[in-house]
Amino acid sequence: MGIQVKNLVKEFDNKKVIDDISFSVNDGEILAIVGFSGSGKSTVLKLISGLLTQDSGEIITTGDIAMVFQYSALFDSLNVFDNISFALVERKDLRKKYTQTDLERVVKEKLELVGLSGIEDKFPSELSGGMQKRVSFARAIVTEPQIILYDEPTAGLDPISSTLIEDYIVRLKKETNAASIVVTHQMSTIKRTADKVIMLYNGKIVFAGTPEELQREETPYTKQFVNASLDGPMKMFAE
Repeated sequence: MGIQVKNLVKEFDNKKVIDDISFSVNDGEILAIVGFSGSGKSTVLKLISGLLTQDSGEIITTGDIAMVFQYSALFDSLNVFDNISFALVERKDLRKKYTQTDLERVVKEKLELVGLSGIEDKFPSELSGGMQKRVSFARAIVTEPQIILYDEPTAGLDPISSTLIEDYIVRLKKETNAASIVVTHQMSTIKRTADKVIMLYNGKIVFAGTPEELQREETPYTKQFVNASLDGPMKMFAE
């Protein structure tokens, strides 16, 4: 089933930042949520992950949810092995399930999946931004989640590193069959990773379709977003 969102509403200070939106993401599918800063994109992820509670509406999910944060959010004081294995060691429902040998095998498998074999003993400060991002992917999938949420996964990366990260998002979809949501504003990420797209503005969905339809449709919203224009119905706000 993946993710079903029905008539979702969230208010802050009597302002609806999410205003009656509905969408679904099937298993093995990637939805890109796009829009200018302040449109409510990251708020949707926080609601789905349980970091925030909606004021009304329904969120239906199946299985474990993993979140990949915008700037990796690795523990600086822990090495790569301890960062990736953290949930398996600390979560009450998992901490007695894995022996040290099991942990070593699982971490090795996840690092291989993101193309980073043999770095278990390194610390985040010893890794490039792109490598840190991939370690955060490995940490996210260590619990075998059925849902993966990515918040601006290519933020702060150079074009080549961004392409690598986009490729791994697609690879993880195929490997895990997870229902995935990618919050982004980058057209390359939309085109390379997404099966479908919704665009938010002022908390509402102003476009829903495929990446190809996003680029092709001649609505004021899609034209402004695709062309990165200041002229149009959407105005910039602080996220």
